[in-house]
Amino acid sequence: MKLAALFSGGKDSTYAVYLAQKEHDVKCLVSVISENPSSYMFHTPNINLAGKLAECLGIPLITQATEGEKELEMKDLRKALERAIKEYKIEGIAVGAIASKYQFNNVKEMCADLKLKIFSPLWDVSQDEYMEKLIKDFKVMIVGVAADGFSDKWLGRIIDADALRELKALNRKYKISIVGEGGEFETLVTDGPNFRKRLEIVDSAVEMDSENSGILRINEVKLVDKEKRSLKGRVG
Repeated sequence: MKLAALFSGGKDSTYAVYLAQKEHDVKCLVSVISENPSSYMFHTPNINLAGKLAECLGIPLITQATEGEKELEMKDLRKALERAIKEYKIEGIAVGAIASKYQFNNVKEMCADLKLKIFSPLWDVSQDEYMEKLIKDFKVMIVGVAADGFSDKWLGRIIDADALRELKALNRKYKISIVGEGGEFETLVTDGPNFRKRLEIVDSAVEMDSENSGILRINEVKLVDKEKRSLKGRVG
C-alpha cells in the first residue's frame, strides 16, 4: 500500500515510518508546521528540522503551515494530505499515535473522509516494550521537558537504558508517561536503521521557562555519512 506518514522527527512518528516501511511503500512524509507551541495536534519543538530528517531518511517531504488554532489545524492537515494524494497517489496514512484518542480519532475521521486507510502500528502498544525496542535501534534525544521531576539536565540527553530507568522512576513518583504521551517530554531522532545519513547537532541552546519546563533549541545541524562515528551523550 502506498502511504504518507505524518512526521515530526520525534520518536513515535519516526518509529511508525520504520514499521510502515517493513510492510508498505512510504511515498512521502507530511509535516504540519504549527505557529502555536501548544498545538493540540502537532509536535512543535524543532519541527523546522523535519526537512533535514526527511533527507536522512531519503523520503520526500510535504510541509503545511498552520496558525495552530484548534478548529483550523485539521483543515490545514487535510490540505497536505490532498497534496499527497495528488502527487504520490497515496492510499493510506501512517501515524505514530500511542494513546491520544483526540489525535487518533481526528486522523481516523479524516482518513475516512478522504477514503484513505490508516496504519497505526503503535496504537495501544505496551509502553515498556515499545521503549525497550526503540532505544535498541534508534538514537532518541530529549529536546523538550514539561513535568515535575525534569530539569535542564534532561535536555540534549539520549534515551539509553539508564535514562529509561530514570523515566520509569519518575513514572512511579510523579505518574508521568514513560513515552511522554501527556507532553511530559519531547524528542528528536538523530539516527536509526532506516536512516541513510545521521543528524549531528552542531549548535544548540537550552531555554528554560521554569525549573522543570524548557526546550533544547537546535540552531545548526549537519548530515553525516552513516559509517562515521555516531553522536553520543549530551549536547547543548
